[in-house]
Amino acid sequence: MNSPPRWPYCGHDATRDDPVGCRGIHVAGYTACLAHLAVTDRAAYLATLTPGAAIDHRGTPFTTDLLAQLLSGLNDPSTHKPRIGPARFDAAFFAGDASFDEAIFTGDARFREVAFTGNAQFSNVIFSGLSLFNESAFTGDASFRGASFTGLAVFRGAKFTRRAWFDQASFSSPGVTFNGARFETESHPGTLHCDGGVALDGAVFGAPVMVWIAARWVSCVRTQWVSTATLYLRHAEVDLRNAVVEHPVTIAAHPTPFPLTGRRHETGLRDLDPGVRVTSVSGVDAAHLVLQDIDLSVCQFAGAIHLDQLRVDGWCTFAGSPASAGWYRLFPWRWSRRRTLVEEHHWRAQPGRAAIGVRGHGYPTPPGEHPWPFVRAWARGWVPPPEGITALQPAALAALYRQMRKSLEDGKNEPDAADFYYGEMEMRRHDTTRPVAERALLTAYWALSGYGLRATRALAWLVLAMSASVVALMLWGLPAKTPEPETTGRQTGPNITLTTDTPAPANPTGPWAERITGQRFEEALRVVINSVVFRSSDQDLTTAGTYTEMASRFTEPILLGLAALAIRGRVKR
Repeated sequence: MNSPPRWPYCGHDATRDDPVGCRGIHVAGYTACLAHLAVTDRAAYLATLTPGAAIDHRGTPFTTDLLAQLLSGLNDPSTHKPRIGPARFDAAFFAGDASFDEAIFTGDARFREVAFTGNAQFSNVIFSGLSLFNESAFTGDASFRGASFTGLAVFRGAKFTRRAWFDQASFSSPGVTFNGARFETESHPGTLHCDGGVALDGAVFGAPVMVWIAARWVSCVRTQWVSTATLYLRHAEVDLRNAVVEHPVTIAAHPTPFPLTGRRHETGLRDLDPGVRVTSVSGVDAAHLVLQDIDLSVCQFAGAIHLDQLRVDGWCTFAGSPASAGWYRLFPWRWSRRRTLVEEHHWRAQPGRAAIGVRGHGYPTPPGEHPWPFVRAWARGWVPPPEGITALQPAALAALYRQMRKSLEDGKNEPDAADFYYGEMEMRRHDTTRPVAERALLTAYWALSGYGLRATRALAWLVLAMSASVVALMLWGLPAKTPEPETTGRQTGPNITLTTDTPAPANPTGPWAERITGQRFEEALRVVINSVVFRSSDQDLTTAGTYTEMASRFTEPILLGLAALAIRGRVKR
């Protein structure tokens, strides 16, 4: 049984089964709604209307003809368009087509819980105040082509059973809300321009859709795409938390103003960068999500499912490591430039996290600050997490980096995927749950070559190792002089026995300055260079020189290989 409305209602056609009857509000001065007024009373009421008058027809059933009579009474002779003041049509029922085309609402327009059984036409309508279509049901086509919304537009919970058009619609601050709206068949939202934002939280798109939106922000929290969708955006920050993506959905930045709208419709957004930034994909099954030309520098990936299947196409940017440098204890350091996830920023910028090498040495870290300036400097440039966001631990960060690395590798973007491999290895190195021996090995791998990705580091170690080998050979490895073969013999009766032998190289003696000569440097350099390429120099060496050459032939080719691996990682296709 229907409950009676809050306003004085008509009650026409009330029965035992429906004691409420017609729910239309009384026309001022009468005891019936507009639909059930006597013909003469209705004519008298319509004659009192003037352009810009306030109207209240909540719960009233309208036919196409009755609506035309009402709008005719509000027609402005100067523009030949209906001009309507504050309007209330809450819970009204429109049988057949309802046309408000080119009407001008100078006050708030309330169409909450309205039922449109035919086509609802609001093309080129101007809504000067608040416009509410909450929980309204559009059984036929709904057209808002070219409509201008100056105030907030709300379509929360609206249901679009057939096609919906919003081509060239313009929304001024604070924006438009489609929270909980349902688009059950093929829709054509077209181009939406909004100086504020577009809220699609909880909206359901049951059929393929393509939409162009220029706005400050687009919220798609818990939005559900049951079919394919493409969103071309400009200027916007996009929140995709917990969105349901059942078929391929593409979020793409549009490089130029949208066709037909041109720059003249983006006056309220000219202070913003035209690029698009995604702030979160947490809770999204990313297997069908495609991001193209998107700024991902602040995007939170934690909590996403099948992140390794996310497609990142075009020119997508990620957060970068800070460009700061300084001193760590007695050693200079600087952050290696690379692409990072914002979650790593959150972890490194934690106030209570000591720098590498401090915790574990017995130094307590007071909550909220680092005890030494160099520790505070270590975290300088990293972005702290927003309020209410808990930073992930290295083990979880390593998993995020691993999935994003695979996503880029599957997209044939292996050079950029190398940065995410670096991030993965960094998090594994900092993961205190891993064995100490494994972390020590990772630390050595990082120090020698940046996990096989820093050619400069590997080459620097190679030059240092070669220099040390050359110096060692000059000082101790090359003999004082080249040993000459010596022949000795003895005679036993008529027989003479001769033996030729080369004496062991003599260790150099004398001042070190005498050992550092151009000739000895050339000989030592020849031995070292041959060692790098696994060749023997055939140079006579002392015992110390032999072991130096063996060490050189083991370590220096490895460093050369790491440098080659790093170069290959940056240029391979």
